Amino acid sequence: MTGYRHVVAKDDYTDLASGTVLRSAPGFPAFPVRLVSEIFLRSLELRGGDAPAVIWDPCCGSGYLLTVLGLLHRREVSSLVASDVAENALVLARENLALVDPEAMERRARVLEERAGRFGKPGYLDAAASARRLGGRLTREGGALPTTVSRADVFRPAELAAVVSTAAPDIVITDVPYEEQTSWIGGTGVPEMLGSLASVLGGGSVIAVTAKGRRVPVGDVARPRVSFRVGNRSTVLLKAADLSAG
Repeated sequence: MTGYRHVVAKDDYTDLASGTVLRSAPGFPAFPVRLVSEIFLRSLELRGGDAPAVIWDPCCGSGYLLTVLGLLHRREVSSLVASDVAENALVLARENLALVDPEAMERRARVLEERAGRFGKPGYLDAAASARRLGGRLTREGGALPTTVSRADVFRPAELAAVVSTAAPDIVITDVPYEEQTSWIGGTGVPEMLGSLASVLGGGSVIAVTAKGRRVPVGDVARPRVSFRVGNRSTVLLKAADLSAG
């Protein structure tokens, strides 16, 4: 199946552009905002119930994906959990996830305004306005979100268990590494990752994995509950219980 089912209308996501309010760095690709919103809403639907979600990205990179979800879907999210094996990624992730807080957004806006004055670049003033709009949205929809950022290798269940010991994620959303910009460290790919995740999650937890290409290489570990493609990215949704049984 291709295309959008929940986020059918295009919107202006300029405020969420990577490298404007949210921080970026070479080697840490951003993720399409509209697509991650669609993935999250499909994951909520598969999980069922009305409770806000605890979302975990175990290959979080810069934390962009999780931060965007927190800013866009504050009412549907209770906390954000980020982990990665790379220390330089975690530095960025902590900075970005700290912004899911109206007070932090106001501080970010002031920094951007100061840079506008120092460097004479009006683009910083535009970014400061974006930060205040995002902070205002957070305030209206529930305020700051709890976040945790930890180092963990997605191929080591013991390390993943330490991450989730106090978080209890019910939705996992991750964008697996791409050969041209990032790469796996210490493991063999998606099937092994899925097995590690299933070993530390409750059976009803939803796992959503996105990869570039016509399909996500899940191997024969389980049959996805949902599969869809947008542009050059494919996404599958499974439940942890499917993997435990497989």
